[in-house]
Amino acid sequence: MTAQDGHEELEAQFAQWRQYVLRRRELQPFDADELEDHLRGSVDELVAAGLSPDEAFLVAVKRMGSLDELSREFAREHSERLWKQLVLTADSRSPVAGTRSRRDLWAMVGCAAGAVASVKVPALFGLSLEDDSSFYARNFTLFALPWLAAFLAWRRKAGRSVLAILVALFALGAVAANAYPLADTSQSVVVTSIHLPIALWLVVGLAYVADDWRSFRRRMDFIRFTGEWFIYFILMALGGGVLSAFLFNTFKAIGILPEEFISHWLLPCGATAAVVVAGWLVEAKQSVVENIAPVLTRLFTPLFTAALLAFLVAVVWTNHGIDVEREALILFDLLLVVVLGLLLYSLSARDPLAPPGPFDKLQLALVVSALAIDVLVLVEITGRITDEYGSTPNRAAALGENVILLVNLAWSAWLLLTFIRRRTPFAALERWQTGYLPVYAAWAWIVVLVFPPLFSYV
Repeated sequence: MTAQDGHEELEAQFAQWRQYVLRRRELQPFDADELEDHLRGSVDELVAAGLSPDEAFLVAVKRMGSLDELSREFAREHSERLWKQLVLTADSRSPVAGTRSRRDLWAMVGCAAGAVASVKVPALFGLSLEDDSSFYARNFTLFALPWLAAFLAWRRKAGRSVLAILVALFALGAVAANAYPLADTSQSVVVTSIHLPIALWLVVGLAYVADDWRSFRRRMDFIRFTGEWFIYFILMALGGGVLSAFLFNTFKAIGILPEEFISHWLLPCGATAAVVVAGWLVEAKQSVVENIAPVLTRLFTPLFTAALLAFLVAVVWTNHGIDVEREALILFDLLLVVVLGLLLYSLSARDPLAPPGPFDKLQLALVVSALAIDVLVLVEITGRITDEYGSTPNRAAALGENVILLVNLAWSAWLLLTFIRRRTPFAALERWQTGYLPVYAAWAWIVVLVFPPLFSYV
């Protein structure tokens, strides 16, 4: 094993230890950061004393037992926090825990109320969902995501520089969504409505990692948060749909039609508030959702793999090209994004020290299938642009997105293959995915800010 391989394997062990520590609800990421600093220092001392990195890690972790002097010292230094109860008394029902939970709850309620108020402000200026659908399509995430970012930044105690960047980026998003003279039927409205949420969600990621944005581990934590947030949001959306149907039919039975209340208040206000509530649930109930999300990932990965392989077989069998009109482009890009999401979340939930297994081979098949479909889509898009059809905002955006996805999928397939063949550590795949996130953010901002004037606001 080379020194580089030993370093990457040691980093994987640190990542596994951190993942285990963060399962304790009592601990915050900055708690884990401080403990990890102590652990790394202990490992460095043991390596300097002549132990191998693996031996040093095992000994250092042993020394970090729940009742050792180091942990007690840490508890005394942070006596106002939950760590004191965790280490000294192991009482999860501490008053400190209740205080922090209540503070988080009230912070969430305040941010959710802010999101609800934001979505209703345009109505004060005569705008409505029915008559101004393009406005709401461009701005809907601006009503909710800044408040989710505010909640996360509050929990992380983000510094002033991070807060300033968050405000500036959300303001830039508001300008991009509203400053350009776009007609309701403009293609730029569609591309802005699709790409602005992506750009702003990665701004939320900056609030999540706060001052530790350079850490690939914190970026991987945000990927895990994204998957868990999505699950909670969908569950709440399904519950909201059931509630809406129940209200409509019960009031209809007594001669009252609550359509206006449901469409103007319940659905938009509930949706924006749910964005914040879902984030709070992930933060508060992390250990519960960790049991759900990996199961869903393992369920849908083979299903999507089978669907993609069946599609490729059908393309070869029928010798029929892919339709690259707007709806089809959105569909195929959405499919590739779902595949990427399955890959990202399965990576974030995986034990980094576990050896390659059958599920890793299944993921490789999924990535290779998605890569083949991406190539087919790129060939069709390039052909349409270079032929008499020319370029449009939709095709140009789809071309760039598929090129970005092609690079990511191709290198991911290679790293998965070498990992399965035990030539590359799992940490290399994690670093590649987390390091690639800024590429998506940069492209989304380019589409939102540059494409409308570039294509004359068509």
